[in-house]
Amino acid sequence: MNIDLSDPINAITMIGAILIATLSFGVAAKYIAQMKTDTASGELAEENWDGIGEYKNELPSGWAYSFLGTLIWAMWYWTMGYPVNAFSQIGMWNAEVKAYNKKFEEVHKNADAATLQQMGESIFLVQCAPCHGTTGDGLSGKAQDFGSRMSKEQILYTIKNGSNQLGYQMGAMPPMMAQGKDAEEIAVWISGGMKGKQPAAFAACASCHGPDGKGMNGMAPNLAEYDNTIVEHVVKNGKKGALGKMPAFHDRMTPVQVKALATYIRSIKGE
Repeated sequence: MNIDLSDPINAITMIGAILIATLSFGVAAKYIAQMKTDTASGELAEENWDGIGEYKNELPSGWAYSFLGTLIWAMWYWTMGYPVNAFSQIGMWNAEVKAYNKKFEEVHKNADAATLQQMGESIFLVQCAPCHGTTGDGLSGKAQDFGSRMSKEQILYTIKNGSNQLGYQMGAMPPMMAQGKDAEEIAVWISGGMKGKQPAAFAACASCHGPDGKGMNGMAPNLAEYDNTIVEHVVKNGKKGALGKMPAFHDRMTPVQVKALATYIRSIKGE
């Protein structure tokens, strides 16, 4: 093993390891020796548990000095030895990723549909397929099926419980916007692709989602299709689903990648 001690981080780490090992060995040896000869002494505390009491002895000096030394070393390490604004491998990695993402966005800002489709498929297979399946079928109903948009059960659940997961400008959708037969008709119509005559009760939904259900230019979720905005909001905020809470992926995708993912998801449904 070759350790470059000219690197101050390696040198500090090695010194710390040697000190910890030395202190550990010394303290252990001291108390092992004391255990062979020492007997309990001092003032016995009044409190006891099942007849077992404790002596009011001073804190062992070796332990106390070690603890104090650790605190002093920690303050030195965080202020002088390795200050919080000094070089950081994590910081360097984040800076490199940020610079690469900026370059990536510039190169692909005007990507054509075929490029977005291919890029979106790659992202989907890595980030989404473990839960939604490689074909986007939701693993037989265990997660969202991208081929069918929303199921009747999902829509009824949202109508009953409301929703405030995705952070749209319109704010939270209150629960019980429709009930009974009205809720049933709305759920059937939306899950069926919003075809045929629009239920009269949909007027309660149209106030936020628009008469066509397309979300009023991104103000609310689009009920008609997987547009870029709804994919962006889900990626940014995560979403509660049948398999549990879908995590947010906002720190893993650039705007172009989100657009590509939306393009590929639309292709699964054939939009």
